[in-house]
Amino acid sequence: MLIVVLLGMVAGFLALRLYAVLGKRTGHEQPLPRAAEERVGMPPAPRTIDVQPEPRDIAQRYVEPAAENGLRAIVAASPTFDVAEFLDGAKSAYRMILEAFWKGDRETLEWLTEAEVQAAFGDAIAARETAGHTLDNRLVSIEKAVIADANVAAGIARITVRFDADIAAVTRDAEGQVVAGSLTDAVETHDVWTFARALKSGDPNWKLSDTDEA
Repeated sequence: MLIVVLLGMVAGFLALRLYAVLGKRTGHEQPLPRAAEERVGMPPAPRTIDVQPEPRDIAQRYVEPAAENGLRAIVAASPTFDVAEFLDGAKSAYRMILEAFWKGDRETLEWLTEAEVQAAFGDAIAARETAGHTLDNRLVSIEKAVIADANVAAGIARITVRFDADIAAVTRDAEGQVVAGSLTDAVETHDVWTFARALKSGDPNWKLSDTDEA
């Protein structure tokens, strides 16, 4: 089953920060197409990771100690939750959201992000359009994705994932001339994204609720 991980970002003053961060580090990538079925939810991963003691050696590769109690609470409230499945979907969501932002695809961002994040991304896209800039970016690779924190409060589960990725980025002006970046040199990026979901909701999708830099 595919689980959509959607992003939520700090609104208000972070809208400008978002443009500075994503415009600089992820604002230079070409969007990568995704299969239609992946738009239904985050794609599954092999169910090989659990936070139970049995596969401890595997879990340690993808879950930091600070997140373990929170993940146990999420599993207790939602027994079908699977760490590996979630992480695999989170990586797909990371790619999809960045690509949508780079393309200025507001419709995709709307179903991938919460309201405050939508507003922040929308402001950043509008600022880019006003400047006459377009982004020609490529997500070269996601080197690592680990769960750094997790918690449940008032029925809302939140999971923070730290992504280490390589991104080739170029900003072009209205004439198509390169004004920043390079597609031949990938830049290391370190993002911390938090995904949220109401556990009692019939909607299995997760949405991005916050972003930051590692």
